[in-house]
Amino acid sequence: MNDFMKAMKFEYPERIPVRVSLLPATWMKYREDLEDIVSRHPLIFGEYAGKKHDYSEKPLTYNEGEHVDAWGCVWSNIHDGMEAIVTHHPVPTREAVHSLKAPEVDIGLPHGFMYLRLADLRGFEELMIDFAEEPPELDMLIDIVLEYNLRQLDIILKNNSSQVMYFGDDLGMQHSLPISPEKWRKYLKPCYMKMYGRCREAGKYVYMHSDGCIYPIIPDLIECGVNIINPQVRANGIDNLVKVCKGKVCVDLDLDRQLFPFCTPKDIDDHVREAVEKLGAPEGGLMLIAECGPDVSLENIDAICTSLEKYSLFFS
Repeated sequence: MNDFMKAMKFEYPERIPVRVSLLPATWMKYREDLEDIVSRHPLIFGEYAGKKHDYSEKPLTYNEGEHVDAWGCVWSNIHDGMEAIVTHHPVPTREAVHSLKAPEVDIGLPHGFMYLRLADLRGFEELMIDFAEEPPELDMLIDIVLEYNLRQLDIILKNNSSQVMYFGDDLGMQHSLPISPEKWRKYLKPCYMKMYGRCREAGKYVYMHSDGCIYPIIPDLIECGVNIINPQVRANGIDNLVKVCKGKVCVDLDLDRQLFPFCTPKDIDDHVREAVEKLGAPEGGLMLIAECGPDVSLENIDAICTSLEKYSLFFS
């Protein structure tokens, strides 16, 4: 059994699983210089010698311009290699919910499959008003999206042999949830409970990525069936994550992206060490990931890799 599975199951991994995510725009900026760093850190990136990165390779919405998804949302991108945002929402009024139909095509469960899908369809401000006023159209909208998602999930479960199912939905903002935990439990928790429960019934483990401040509902996500939670350390606070996660769920900690562009290599080393000391344990329950955008220097990207390699052996 590899260290990833051992860490998730609290079965004493040899190393803390660590990895670095390099955005397309980061590759486009640094090119061969970044390849040199990657080649020097095989523990994180695997053996890279002799390979050549395709600097143009990126998901559709990371391309500059406008793109329309299967739901009719318009994604606008002004920075090639970075993610787009939705600038046109196809369900601008509550009346429009009554005529909304889910796509006939199967697109799987991309990032933003449930809560963010609601916001993309209605627009953030209109959705917040819906949660505040609780009209019947809110339930209708949720039901349409959930039914589509369950159909996609059934297809994935039928065809996917992986032990771990990966989900991404950004539930938080910088300092809080966008709605109260009580509203979240009333309207959204049942959706994740149904979807993740179906995964667990199929014998799968559940990995969930979620940006923003989500620590007030992490215990609820655990109840829904999450085995690995991927939260951001800056938005949640490491001590809050210790309280709600340590010993209860495996944490794939998203290290501080807001620190990396402005700090020194020593700051990075201190940051990684604190994360391991506070959230780690010999039995496991911790993984670490660092995402680097084009605003992170090559020196700091190299320092991130070095610190992750160093502290991955902290309990060995």
